[in-house]
Amino acid sequence: MSELFFDESIILLDVDGSTKEDVLTVMGNNLVEKGLVQESFIPAIVAREAEFATGLPTAGVSVAIPHTDVEHVKRKTISVAILKNEVEFGVMGDETETTPVKIVFMLAMDEAHSQLTLLQKLMQVFQNEETLKYLVSEKNKSSIKNLLEAKLDFVALEGGE
Repeated sequence: MSELFFDESIILLDVDGSTKEDVLTVMGNNLVEKGLVQESFIPAIVAREAEFATGLPTAGVSVAIPHTDVEHVKRKTISVAILKNEVEFGVMGDETETTPVKIVFMLAMDEAHSQLTLLQKLMQVFQNEETLKYLVSEKNKSSIKNLLEAKLDFVALEGGE
């Protein structure tokens, strides 16, 4: 299993997009530029989000966790975008509903099973309203990175889960 790549270059602040497709494209382009995903990642993640919504109406701040198939990923990573304005994403498990998302955690996993542990850790973050409000208000990428590394325990994700 490859090591998870996570640094300030894939934490995007004040992302300006009026649709979920805009946001996914901005985030995907950043990952392509960093050589972390294939060019095919962007249309794949937009198509998957259209078919399987990933918005979560969590306490205080709604989040989305878009992801797509492993063949579009060069290196395992998680990109975080704090949106300038809320953007409507379909609600996971109920595409007829939408939720105004403010934080997007884009997962690029290189093995199908490596996503499960990360999703479980993310759910703990999503259930903490104070953490989500901190992420939305914080303007220092290093602070965001340090908080998420501690909360998500990336070291545990490196093992063969």
